[in-house]
Amino acid sequence: MPTQSLRVATYNIHGCVGTDRCFDPTRVRRVIDRLEADLIALQEVETYHHGRDVLAPYQDTDAWYVISGPTLRREQGHYGNALITRLPVQDYRLIDLSVEKREARSAIHAALRHNDTVIEVLATHLGLKPYERRQQVRRLIQAMSESDFHADITLLMGDFNEWFLWGRPLRWLRAHFGVPSAVPRSFPSRFPLFSLDQMWVSPPARLSDVRAERGGMAREASDHLPLIAQLHYGDQP
Repeated sequence: MPTQSLRVATYNIHGCVGTDRCFDPTRVRRVIDRLEADLIALQEVETYHHGRDVLAPYQDTDAWYVISGPTLRREQGHYGNALITRLPVQDYRLIDLSVEKREARSAIHAALRHNDTVIEVLATHLGLKPYERRQQVRRLIQAMSESDFHADITLLMGDFNEWFLWGRPLRWLRAHFGVPSAVPRSFPSRFPLFSLDQMWVSPPARLSDVRAERGGMAREASDHLPLIAQLHYGDQP
C-alpha cells in the first residue's frame, strides 16, 4: 500500500474559557475547524445539557464520530476528555487513571479503522502531581501492552502536564515508543514555554511535521495551543 497520511491533533480547550477569561465555545470550534484534522483529542471539555458546548455540532452531524470520556459528572453537565474523529470507531473503552485523593482522570482507548489500517488511539489528560503521573503512565503502558485491538499503529496523545523533561514518566514513554520526532512548546498559549501537550506513536517514524498551531484565534481561545501532526500509514515513510 502506498504511504497515506492523516492529520491528527490534541488540544486542551480549558473549558472554552480563553485567555481573555471569556467563555466562548464558538471560538474554540473555529480553532478546531481551522486545524482540518481527521482525529482530535480534546481535554478539559465541558458539556452542558442545554447544548451550549463545543461537542454539540460534531455530535449532530454524520461527518464525525464523537467519544466522550467524562471524569466528572454533574447535574448540569459533564467534564473531561473527548475524541472526535472522521474515522469509523471499531471499538473503545475508558481507562480509569484516578489516583486516591486527587482529581479524577481517565483515558479514552479506541480502535479506529482507516481503509485496512487499524489505529489504536489513547487520549488523556494526566494529573498535576509527579506521583500521579508516574502511576498513570504505568497504567497506560500496561493498557497498550495488553491491548486486544491488533492495531497497525498506536497513537498516545493529550495533555501530559509533565514539566520535567527527564522525569520518570517521559523516560518510560521513550522506552516504550522510542524518541519522539518533536515536542513543540504549547503552554501558555500567548508565550509558549513548556511542552505539556504531546504525541507518542509506535512506530515513531509514522509521525511527522509536529507543530503547535499559533495562527488564527489559537492564542486567545485557550491557555494551551493545539498540537497537530501528520500520521502516516501504509509503506514506511
